[in-house]
Amino acid sequence: MTQPIAPRRRSVVIAGMAGAAAALLPPGRAAAAPLAGGTAEAAATGDLRPYASYWFPDSLPAGTPGEGVTWRSLGTWRAEDDPDLPFNTAAVPLAERFTPVPPNRTARTGQARVQSLVSFGHTSGNPSQGAPTADHYALTHWAYLDELVFWGGSAGEGLILAPNAPVVDAAHRNGVPVLGTVFLPPVHWGGDLRWTRDLVRRDSLGRFPLAAKLVEVATAHGFDGWFVNAETEGGDAALGAEMLAFVRDLKARGDSAGLRVTWYDAMTAGGAVSWQGALNERNQDFFRTADSMFVDFRWTPSRLASSATRAAALGRSRYELWAGVDVEANGWNKTVDWDAIIPRDGDHVVSYGFYRPEWTRNHLPAGHTPGQFHAADDRFWTGQSLDPSVPDGDGGWRAPATAVADRSTVTGLPFATTFNTGHGLRWYEDGTVTSGSEWNHLGLQDRLPGRRWVVRTEGRRPAVSFDFADAWRGGSSVLVAGPLDAPVTVELYATRLPLGPGTVVELAHRADEGPVTVELAVATREPDQPGDPVPYTYVPAGTLPGGSGWTTATLRLNGLSGELRGLGVRLTGDGTVAYRLGGLAVRTETESPASPTRLLVTGSATTDEGTGLRLRWTAAPGPLRHYELHRVLPDGTRRFLGGTCQTAYHVPGLRPEPGEPALRIEVRAVGELYTASAAASAVHPW
Repeated sequence: MTQPIAPRRRSVVIAGMAGAAAALLPPGRAAAAPLAGGTAEAAATGDLRPYASYWFPDSLPAGTPGEGVTWRSLGTWRAEDDPDLPFNTAAVPLAERFTPVPPNRTARTGQARVQSLVSFGHTSGNPSQGAPTADHYALTHWAYLDELVFWGGSAGEGLILAPNAPVVDAAHRNGVPVLGTVFLPPVHWGGDLRWTRDLVRRDSLGRFPLAAKLVEVATAHGFDGWFVNAETEGGDAALGAEMLAFVRDLKARGDSAGLRVTWYDAMTAGGAVSWQGALNERNQDFFRTADSMFVDFRWTPSRLASSATRAAALGRSRYELWAGVDVEANGWNKTVDWDAIIPRDGDHVVSYGFYRPEWTRNHLPAGHTPGQFHAADDRFWTGQSLDPSVPDGDGGWRAPATAVADRSTVTGLPFATTFNTGHGLRWYEDGTVTSGSEWNHLGLQDRLPGRRWVVRTEGRRPAVSFDFADAWRGGSSVLVAGPLDAPVTVELYATRLPLGPGTVVELAHRADEGPVTVELAVATREPDQPGDPVPYTYVPAGTLPGGSGWTTATLRLNGLSGELRGLGVRLTGDGTVAYRLGGLAVRTETESPASPTRLLVTGSATTDEGTGLRLRWTAAPGPLRHYELHRVLPDGTRRFLGGTCQTAYHVPGLRPEPGEPALRIEVRAVGELYTASAAASAVHPW
């Protein structure tokens, strides 16, 4: 039988601290005063870096927090008092998406969905806006996800987690809602029933103030709801009734704010913690109240089948149940009874939820590269074939691409991508390195090809991957490498883009090894049946000699009308090629965003690492992709400092250059076509 969810979470979340004992605080010490934001840390350490927010429901643990941990009470939080909120508020709205005809005959439309419970970092010290390392779980397979849970929480740090802005912005760009976590841990992992009672406490008028506070937090931070996980033992029927009333109140308040609630199968309506591994009479009231329920790992085929039947009897979809699949320890080597969830020869039974799919990063050896991470992540989501149009056979792992239809948000003009995965070894602009430092920031991630990688050819199949050795913009590009003995079509995007006489497609590309003849593959209709090739028309884009450097091909789609339904490239060569695609844009005209204004330094602190600055500016009016910040050096060149979708940014580790009396920083708005606005600037004396 699978163990409860909490022990595994606990061991991993605490692993980066001074050991598990750091969370089990010594008795008899005074509790830290509740804080709304990060002011105390900054005052004590000179560190102005913002971090993702986390709280206890109300009362705090006994003792003192560990190093780098701040104990906060959700009950005392106010948006206007939170100095980190401008860094933590998501800016990208949740995009609508559509389901194209699947690239294989095994993926289903309108049946099972996929949820992921992901720990992007520790509860404490999780950066609000990325970090100076490329080693990060840069999730990119959004096309198969329907819900992301920002996972974590521990008795020594905090139990309620608000997702950080980069995760929410990346997910929203791809149409995926993100939930924060409310975690009430088992007693043997530091849980205390008083935190459960704190959460469901009523005020003098019988209302639930922390339900209102959770809605306020989600609304202020810009995410989509809460995953509620009550696992602290010792409750009775009265507490169970209060928890159910609390969830009803949270759901009602959340509905008015456009939020959702997912309930975890742990506490039953009778107040006891008893993982059912099914939807049954002991937890159905919570399921009827919430939007969905995560079914504990104790499920069996018969329990899932009965759960599906019960959901229908309650007037709910069976696909609002997420059957837990624990991949934290073994990833695609996990033994799963897939036929109990997503049988090949019948309707899917329920949906499923991956617990800790960041195994694709965590299992790699020290010193692994971003490319190695994406190779592992592609195998997890796509299958061993690494091609959704060629699903794996009857092996043990049933990758999502083999069962679940992909989705896309590419529905409006202009559309552009530079295949930026949200992390990199360097930062590039127009093919030139403007920062040689590693970085990660998921909010800067582009909408990426959802079907990785569908390759159609009568000859040998080249390798296709995200590559980090060079890029046109951002940190990565698409590399097609290998022998070409027949034309090769690489499918990139399923789209719903209007076509007109002025529609233009631009490719930024080059041949590291060649020559290679390039054609743009465009489709104005979808295949008739799942698994059929996309009916492309091919538009010549030139022949690139090997080692030619970056070039931009501008192609007019004359003679095509209606809707653009698919985009790809067809490559023809004679021998081994290495073709690099750095950017793709579909537009009718060019446009530049308006400028931000009033760039201000709102705080500075100097440590052994250098000077750190907090920056704020007034948003640029109108649509934009993100903001980019540069440092202007004494010789007039610009060095990339970072980017964000927010109107606040923290820059760490700055030091004066020779002959530099003051630091000059510029911020620009960047539009969908990567055109940049004029700069707002600020000068800070050393």
